[in-house]
Amino acid sequence: MKGRSYIYLGPEFGRKQDAITALKKNFNPPAEENIYYAGEDSPGEIVSALQNGSLFASSRIFLVKQAENIKKKDEVNAFAAYMQNPQDDTVLVLISDETRIDKTLEGSGTKEVFYEMFENQKTSWVAGFFRREGWTITPDAINAVLELVPNNTEALSQACNNLMLFLDKTKPISAAEVETWLSHSKQEDAFSLFAPLAAGDLSKSIEIMRSLLASGETPQSIIPGLSWCYRRLRDKGYQQSPPLQRKNYDNAANRGVSAEKCLALLAKYDVATRSSGSPFQQILMDRLILKLQESNHE
Repeated sequence: MKGRSYIYLGPEFGRKQDAITALKKNFNPPAEENIYYAGEDSPGEIVSALQNGSLFASSRIFLVKQAENIKKKDEVNAFAAYMQNPQDDTVLVLISDETRIDKTLEGSGTKEVFYEMFENQKTSWVAGFFRREGWTITPDAINAVLELVPNNTEALSQACNNLMLFLDKTKPISAAEVETWLSHSKQEDAFSLFAPLAAGDLSKSIEIMRSLLASGETPQSIIPGLSWCYRRLRDKGYQQSPPLQRKNYDNAANRGVSAEKCLALLAKYDVATRSSGSPFQQILMDRLILKLQESNHE
């Protein structure tokens, strides 16, 4: 596969990951995979690694996450120069949950923005998911899924697969069954952590965060989900969400939560937790929760 440079942006985790997976399938044998984080890893080191070929692999794929942090002029120019003349055996993918990064970078590669689905698209997506697997689901049950699951295809896919594990394929899935299995068996995640943060419930926020860490989640799996929530709050992208989800954002908005300050804190603690050892991660995450609450007002 000839060297290419891609820019994958936007908050829709599932379809963005599908696009990355599709890129990887173009390599035979599989490409050597390299993952970097802009803002944490040195841009100079990343570009140097891109320019130097591998001694052992015939092809490489570089995933540079949090690409919105590539901002300094010299860093932008270094990446742009490489992207306009990439190594033949290397594919570079700049990845960000934001919908925009530096314009010079966006103009130096093939860009795609993965937006959240609109309300009518979500209904069709869930119906199609079950139909392809040979299941039927009632309209009320689809609404129940959308009420209980965050608006991204990764979370929806996981929830739908879980339903198929427990329910009877010979009968249409009902709203009552969806509520039983998704709400009663729901595990805590970054999205459920956002609810007490939005409501200003510090003790519940700490409780859920510690439960997540105890279950094996890492700061790097928790922080992106929280960032997604605060970006939706900042961009007012929650206004078409189902009522239960919208209530959390309304709580935050009514309390004057500063999404920008919270996003800056999340980015700071993402870097801090990556560079610290495991014993310190709970301390750092406790501090993050406290700081998020302290910074909740303009």
